[in-house]
Amino acid sequence: MKNQLQMGAGIALKANHYQDAFDCVSEQLWFEVHPENYMIGGGPRLAWLAAIGSQHPLSLHGVSLSLAADCPPDTEHLKQLKTLADRVQPALISEHLAWSAWRGQYHPDLLPFPRTEEALVRIARNVLRTQDALERRIAIENPTHYLQLDGHDYTELDFLTALSERTGCGLLLDVNNVHISAHNLGFDAATYLDAFPADAIMEVHLAGHTLDSGGSSMLIDSHDTPIADEVWRLYQRLIDRIGTRPTLIERDDNLPEFSVLLAERDRAQAVLNVKANQRMERAR
Repeated sequence: MKNQLQMGAGIALKANHYQDAFDCVSEQLWFEVHPENYMIGGGPRLAWLAAIGSQHPLSLHGVSLSLAADCPPDTEHLKQLKTLADRVQPALISEHLAWSAWRGQYHPDLLPFPRTEEALVRIARNVLRTQDALERRIAIENPTHYLQLDGHDYTELDFLTALSERTGCGLLLDVNNVHISAHNLGFDAATYLDAFPADAIMEVHLAGHTLDSGGSSMLIDSHDTPIADEVWRLYQRLIDRIGTRPTLIERDDNLPEFSVLLAERDRAQAVLNVKANQRMERAR
């Protein structure tokens, strides 16, 4: 398994960038994929992933375990995910704090829930089942919010902290999600980031967003545009506080050339390098 210490800034890997990714030699570069696209028995896609994994660390970022649902994760899905993880030996595995399956039906979205004590117990149990099945620690990502839900017993930060403490899981901090949620719900993104439990952060995500096409002022977590300046500023603030963490440039649609994503990756890597150099200077 590639060590997380080798991971600086990475890029979400897409099929049309396989050759570019394989050929790229940037220091501390890594790649993240949605495992659902690779939970197969063989074929060229899996062969490409294994080849790239021989050159760079990999991360598996799941989108369909539905950990916040009122039922356990699908055992067959976990078995296939374990097979993939054993095959490619990812440095990181992550999932979302959301649900997408309900009574046998799958909804193609990451849906919210009231942060109650009951939900915490249920999700903690599902995270533990997942970690036991995979024999690996996973990271849970903070969600994007579009409207205010009622019925919460916990703030989001308290909920994430309690989930990490009860299960030993790590956290994936998506800075773009924080920016969008703060805009849509009316809280301060910097205050949220400043209070996020630093020791639990295993990975950071950066992505682009768009304005709601329906005419409202709502921001949408679209992953189809360059990272906004506001998100870059929040990222700089975060790294200044917590130190270096593996950081992903997330792009899922309207894909540019690989070189464009690599330039965004290099910008994040520069932030990490400055922080790492500062740490080394203080250690002398």
